[in-house]
Amino acid sequence: MSRYRLLPSVEQAAVLAEHCRHARFVWNLTVEQQLHWQPGRRAPGYNAQCAQLTAARAEHDWLAAGSQTVQQQALRDFDQAVKNFYNGTHRRPTWRKAGLREGFRIVGAQASRVVKLSRRWARVLVPKVGWVRFRLSRDIPEAKSYRVTRDRAGRWHIAFAVVPPLIPAPGTGEVVGVDRGVIVSAALSTGELLSCPGLSERGQERLKRLQRRLARCRRGSNRSRRIKVAIAKLLVRAADRRKDWVEKTSTDLARRFDIIRVEDLRITQMTRRPKSRPDVQQPNRYLPNGRRSKAGLHRGILANGWGDLVSRLEHKAPGRVEKVSPAYTSQICSVCSHCAPENRESQAVFRCVACGHEANADVNAAVNIAAGRAVSARRDTPVRVSLKREPQLTTST
Repeated sequence: MSRYRLLPSVEQAAVLAEHCRHARFVWNLTVEQQLHWQPGRRAPGYNAQCAQLTAARAEHDWLAAGSQTVQQQALRDFDQAVKNFYNGTHRRPTWRKAGLREGFRIVGAQASRVVKLSRRWARVLVPKVGWVRFRLSRDIPEAKSYRVTRDRAGRWHIAFAVVPPLIPAPGTGEVVGVDRGVIVSAALSTGELLSCPGLSERGQERLKRLQRRLARCRRGSNRSRRIKVAIAKLLVRAADRRKDWVEKTSTDLARRFDIIRVEDLRITQMTRRPKSRPDVQQPNRYLPNGRRSKAGLHRGILANGWGDLVSRLEHKAPGRVEKVSPAYTSQICSVCSHCAPENRESQAVFRCVACGHEANADVNAAVNIAAGRAVSARRDTPVRVSLKREPQLTTST
């Protein structure tokens, strides 16, 4: 999607927020209808739900005051989400909460009502809102739909749904391995170390001060709302920098290399909260069952954009991204293939105890990923990994 910054007036922003509330209300009603429908009977489809929406608009004035186009499009989006779930391509559609994933979509002839004002500005006609200006950061694509969204910091954006052109392979036959980490965001087998930018030291200090002030505020007070907005502005600033780094890095890798090999990491499971362990006696009440100590690792993984980088690589270079099993790639020597825990002296130093090879630990792991190497958990024999979703280990010759 091509996203632009939307700059509505105060009155327009109020109507846009009302559209978001109506779209969220209709979506949640359809979710509730799916969950609590009688067993053995099919839940109503899109046509039946549209009839129910018409009856609800005739009964409730506050719903009739909103845009019927926005509300019907929420039903279409939910119907498509259900089809995607049963096709196995997406997860089951769930509830939408206020302040999270706020937005609505416009499709059809109304989506083409976009006028370019100058080199930097354009405007779009939103139903029951009027003409709203947005900043041109790139050329306006030819799209049949657009989505208006609002983030936690209160910023409005408009995104046009277009399929970007794929990045062609350079044709050099080069293969690169990418090792993702917390200290070094991405280490390449070529020796490059890439770091995802985040908040500056001054921004991190301000974030800590705001979080301390929020902890002392009364819940639901005006002061707590103001502090939450200030915290959200800092967090979206870091998210914008992370997304920009992911886009630039994925484009650069797709243009330079024919094959891009990454570790097959299950990030959702890695960043999941650990289960309670009542058998473990934890003397520190601030670290119950090790949950708090693991939260720092979770933040580091998410702040470095591990999943976003691979997802964008798969979008820009489909068929050229291969996933390798991460088993022992950080302990095996890229020169002699000797695997031992003693090889990894520290986070940044790798020194092979067999051949004496020294290198950056992340770069050494990236070289192993580029070669598709791993070792069996039962023996120190190097094995070659099949580049599939579930790799099968076979002894190499």
